[in-house]
Amino acid sequence: MKEISALNLPEDCRYTKDHEWSKAEGETVKIGISDYAQDQLGDIVFVEVPEVGDSFDEGEEFGTLESVKAVSELYMPIGGEITAINEALEDAPELVNSDPYGEGWMIEVKPADAAELDGLMDKNAYLELLKGQGE
Repeated sequence: MKEISALNLPEDCRYTKDHEWSKAEGETVKIGISDYAQDQLGDIVFVEVPEVGDSFDEGEEFGTLESVKAVSELYMPIGGEITAINEALEDAPELVNSDPYGEGWMIEVKPADAAELDGLMDKNAYLELLKGQGE
């Protein structure tokens, strides 16, 4: 397990208490799991994501991750319609471990309400949450 100080937590992402990240990219928002989450899960062997065109509300379950340790649910950081899924994860789920913010992204959504992003934690607030969990 990584030390909290060793985690990769990009400044341009917003985070949830469930360890998903969101990053606005023009009209859409990319979503995945944080470096902390992938580190806790261990080797990811399967990623289940919804279909393009599906819509979800903020906080709703949108998929699952299966690792050698456990199965974990994925929750929507913001509500919206799925505009893209990372099809590379079907054949290479380990991308979530090796590059959680790059090649390991999971879905892209068109936000129902872009203001929901403002309600998510920035890097510093997320680090405080993680420090609290480590004690």
